[in-house]
Amino acid sequence: MDAMSERALVTGASSGIGAAFARELAARGSDLVVVARDGERLDRLAGELGELYGIQCEVLVADLIDPGARERVAARIGDEAGAVDLVVNNAGFGTSGRFVRQVVEDERREIELNVVALHRLTHAAVQAMAARGHGGVINVSSLGGYQPTPGFATYSATKAFVTSFTQAVHEELRGTGVKAMVLCPGFTRTEFQERAGVGREAGSLPGFMWQEADEVVRAALRDYDRGRAVSVPGPLNTAAAVFATMAPGIAGRKVAAVVLRR
Repeated sequence: MDAMSERALVTGASSGIGAAFARELAARGSDLVVVARDGERLDRLAGELGELYGIQCEVLVADLIDPGARERVAARIGDEAGAVDLVVNNAGFGTSGRFVRQVVEDERREIELNVVALHRLTHAAVQAMAARGHGGVINVSSLGGYQPTPGFATYSATKAFVTSFTQAVHEELRGTGVKAMVLCPGFTRTEFQERAGVGREAGSLPGFMWQEADEVVRAALRDYDRGRAVSVPGPLNTAAAVFATMAPGIAGRKVAAVVLRR
């Protein structure tokens, strides 16, 4: 089934790319299950989308760092009474600064959300969908996952996992009727930069390096409809991904360090 699904579940749906996915999918006629920690924001989003598009929008408040909450969301994905046709694993956050100065508990939580939760919900989705013979998963990674990124050491490593893992699952699912695609956006205007503690630094980057969340989502859904394994929105980001893939490791990490020091 393509991006216009009967029901889509979106994690991290309260803001940024997750909210943009929810809005675009609702506009295409999909019912939704929206997942995030902020129940008040989710309720507002559900009301807005229901009124605008006449879709059903179920709110599921969950902190995916918590194992019990993860299992509740996994169970919802596997519930055949309200089958989910598309899962968008968008929830995640980043820490910034030198690794030696990081609070190790924050780093652990980052890995728990960006890697462990995504891994668990992907498994729940593809297991249920393969049994039905249709469905799909979009896992949100980052252009930063293409190379080691000084100043974002843990974040870029978690996204490298997401990119590698999702492409492998994409190949494994051939012939099952189920799709898996990884989305690797570059600099996108969301709340991510403030939460990662790099608002001022990010603001110094030139405007041409930035994309809007809805622009990223439209590109992602076009690529998903085409059955692609990887979506890198925008020609500048595509060129950066090619460079990171082909350049020696030392070049990629040094370029990343220079860009992010701006």
